[in-house]
Amino acid sequence: MAEDQGGPVQILLVEDSPGDVSLTREALQSARVANELNVVGDGEAALRYLRREDEYVDSKPAHLVLLDLNLPRKSGQEVLEEIKNDPTLQHIPVIVLTTSADEEDILRSYQLHANAYVTKPVAFGDFLEALIRLEGFWLQVVHLPGE
Repeated sequence: MAEDQGGPVQILLVEDSPGDVSLTREALQSARVANELNVVGDGEAALRYLRREDEYVDSKPAHLVLLDLNLPRKSGQEVLEEIKNDPTLQHIPVIVLTTSADEEDILRSYQLHANAYVTKPVAFGDFLEALIRLEGFWLQVVHLPGE
């Protein structure tokens, strides 16, 4: 797993809802795997972060991206497409974590090579449970690529 490479798993959360950021942070703090959650609130900032540009030049490389679809400035699907078309970023697993259960969004996300698509549950407890299961799989079972 990525933490075996000398440090915590670096997770980039691309989310513009402060409430969902707080819930995600809370769920990941309970993880049994060391992780560091980095948050950006729009699609353009996500790409700058991943490319380590501008204000993110000193950021640590992401091992995993949690990506909302409904973002300002650049949609989640546009971000996903750019990540998966960029040879320096395409190895990073991207989990779409969104409120949309629309079949077109699901299909398009997988066509763009999302590694998983998770619809956010509305209820607080269900949302936390979903995130705990996600972290269990992606941070404890799967071997993530390093830099």
